[in-house]
Amino acid sequence: MADAFPILMLIERPSQWLLGGLDDRYDLRHAPGPGITVAITGGGEGIDATTIDACPDLKLIAVCAVGYDKVDVAHAHARGIAVTNTPDVLTDDVADLALALMLSVSRKVALHDHYVREGRWVREGTPPLTRKLTGQKIGILGYGRIGHAIAERVKPIAGEIAYYARSEKPDAEWRYIGDPVALADWADMLVVAVAGGKGTAGLVSREVIAALGPEGVLINIARGSVVDEPALVDALVSGRLGGAGLDVFADEPNVPEALLGLESVVLLPHQGSATRETRAAMAQLVLDNVEAFVAGKPLLTPVPAA
Repeated sequence: MADAFPILMLIERPSQWLLGGLDDRYDLRHAPGPGITVAITGGGEGIDATTIDACPDLKLIAVCAVGYDKVDVAHAHARGIAVTNTPDVLTDDVADLALALMLSVSRKVALHDHYVREGRWVREGTPPLTRKLTGQKIGILGYGRIGHAIAERVKPIAGEIAYYARSEKPDAEWRYIGDPVALADWADMLVVAVAGGKGTAGLVSREVIAALGPEGVLINIARGSVVDEPALVDALVSGRLGGAGLDVFADEPNVPEALLGLESVVLLPHQGSATRETRAAMAQLVLDNVEAFVAGKPLLTPVPAA
């Protein structure tokens, strides 16, 4: 193994598919230093400028995630280091989960599961009525691969669909609303599907949340940083926002304590791509990018310069 190609592993708990494809072919290291030309990281771990500079021979950062907001891409590119991610292979899973959260919040699926398990159905009788998802106006904040996939899933049941993006998409069949506050004011349910990073931090502002109102619902399967979390918590606790389905948070795995007792929210531990099939496909794409780099071939999914 001493002569094997050195790779810096920054993922704390790599999947069996990723680890199994690496540990018998490469020299896996867990601290930065000279000689390392490839670093593999996850969307949650990322890699900062200090770690990048501690690897003077680094030439490739392979991110096992579609989001790379915790990678200092600008610094990497300035040093001539390529960055790859794993787009497309997780689109279906994330869009599926968005739909699951939409249904779960509207019909209180998780809450009523506990209602039965805790014996409340017997003691208290039938629970209060819920909200119908079919026919609602669905706003999608971000219209990339995942936003498009969400729109396709809700198309058969939504009353109307509108989306926000930095610019109007000529091939989109839905209404374009070029302001997040206006989209939230129009929508019954707002689904957050934008990429994370400095450009979208706090995009779902206090004003956006207020525009959704006491009957509105926020679904976030993007990044916790996109939402003004204190404003969201305040609105949910006070009843100024009707409900939320959250797969991501600002300081994972820490979830605001005030949310834990609310019956209006569904909370998940960042499960967007967490299926066996998709994690295997993500790992394979990372391996394919690494192998292409080692062989001197073009990378499959390079992250473009900002």
